Amino acid sequence: MATVSASIVSALLPVTSEVFGVMGNGNAHFLDAVLAAPSLQYTAVRHEAGAVAAADAYFRASGRLAVATTTYGAGFTNALTPLAEAVQAGIPLVLVVGDAPTTGVRPWDVDQTQVAKGLGATTFTVSAGRPRAVTAAAVEHAVRHREAVVLAIPYDLAAAEALVEDAAAAPASMPLDPPTGEDVARVAAILAAAERPLVLAGRGAWISGAGEAARALASRLGALTATSGLGAGFFGDDAAALGIAGGWASERTAHLIEQADVVLVLGARLNQFTMRFGHSFGGAARVIQVDVAAGPTSPAVTDFVQGDARLTAEALLAAVEPRDGGHRWSTIAADAALRAHDARDDGEPTAPDGRLDPRSLCRTLDRILPADRTIVQDGGHFIGWAPGYLHVPAPNRLIMVGTAYQTIGLGFPSAVGAARALPDSTIVLCTGDGGALMALADLDSFIRTARRAVIVVFNDAAYGAEIHQYAVRGIDSRPMMIEEVDFAAVAAAFGARSATIASLGDLTAVEHWLASDDDGVLLLDCKISQQVVAPYMQEIVAVATGSR
Repeated sequence: MATVSASIVSALLPVTSEVFGVMGNGNAHFLDAVLAAPSLQYTAVRHEAGAVAAADAYFRASGRLAVATTTYGAGFTNALTPLAEAVQAGIPLVLVVGDAPTTGVRPWDVDQTQVAKGLGATTFTVSAGRPRAVTAAAVEHAVRHREAVVLAIPYDLAAAEALVEDAAAAPASMPLDPPTGEDVARVAAILAAAERPLVLAGRGAWISGAGEAARALASRLGALTATSGLGAGFFGDDAAALGIAGGWASERTAHLIEQADVVLVLGARLNQFTMRFGHSFGGAARVIQVDVAAGPTSPAVTDFVQGDARLTAEALLAAVEPRDGGHRWSTIAADAALRAHDARDDGEPTAPDGRLDPRSLCRTLDRILPADRTIVQDGGHFIGWAPGYLHVPAPNRLIMVGTAYQTIGLGFPSAVGAARALPDSTIVLCTGDGGALMALADLDSFIRTARRAVIVVFNDAAYGAEIHQYAVRGIDSRPMMIEEVDFAAVAAAFGARSATIASLGDLTAVEHWLASDDDGVLLLDCKISQQVVAPYMQEIVAVATGSR
């Protein structure tokens, strides 16, 4: 007879091919069953947080479910920060963990179900009688509700024989919500009357497959287009595409977005970042949000449609008439819209303190990095440079695990998941020195996993976000400083190629490597200035201090 662990793996086989984890007492039997399944790929990470972050990034990059696994107790609690991130970001994944035995708790056990519940994650605990059924229920819940779930294996059941069960049915596809005919007619009338329509797409539009319909709808309306940060690249290089809205927008993009009289929002939650703290849209703009949520997610929304982004865009495409050239905003504003996202300060080769200007660094990197790239970002002040200066091919090519929960230190393990999801793409990991030090264990994991990758460490010898938010207000900066680390030496010790970048000229050697066919991981320790402040950070400080 099959064991409980083997039965769990049998139920996972139809829905995933990827498992990320750290082995311990509580999941040893589960991982033994995973390795016995030829269709499952197990990637060992070095910290339990990395297992969940990698599974999260794998889904964001591929759209396919992944499994993370840790032991019980300390292994489980080590994974809580990325679990909270996955819950808040609406990422479906399954975290398989050991748990207290059915005979009772031990001195080192904690109530893992309650801990997970506090983060918003539901726990499914298997039994010897129904391990397949419980696993299938956990997977279906994760997929249907777009949630991270915990699948717990009591310690005394992991190697126990499981009762014979019928094969678990594959989870049903998540039903799509079509808009009502009344909503379609109402929104079509608003769009038809618009003089300066804007279509803004988020990650939800990408997940729903709304790209073709959204682009066709914008073209028919003569609309300009923009995206949320998580929707970057959705509209490609279309002449009417303004790029990212909100804090990462160029001044030209922000000005055009503010002029829109009707904004159709497809699959974007309109958080404070996209909304620039309420200043993205003009005060008189009609803001129509299309989302699977139960109601509007921002006070700026004037009209809400509950529905799938693709189905709604297709219905609107059939309901609106093409606009003639003289009344198309995309034609009237064509000169201003063209490459608006790129219309930003290139910076200087070096800042006044002699260190690199991150703007000119990123502009140079954009030129020499391969076009087939997947940008993975950790959190920190530097997070605004890459989306502003590096071309993003599509929404699944900008992975930002940590932004929903506002954490740092998940960059290296996120890159592991992206590398597994998109092995043919060059992974470009952008991290700060603080986040890199926090996640250092999984630098090893990334080097082992990636086929071809470039790590860009924005090394300003500080927690930059704190410097620019609090030191400027008179708070003692000493806790915000980091003694300068030689990340090039660290990466070399782990077996990667590396280079210290103190001037733009130092990138010549990098360009030669990128032009070769060599695989491997190259870390660039970029000595950037603390004196160049990202515009989005200036905006945050202005709001916090009441000057805006």
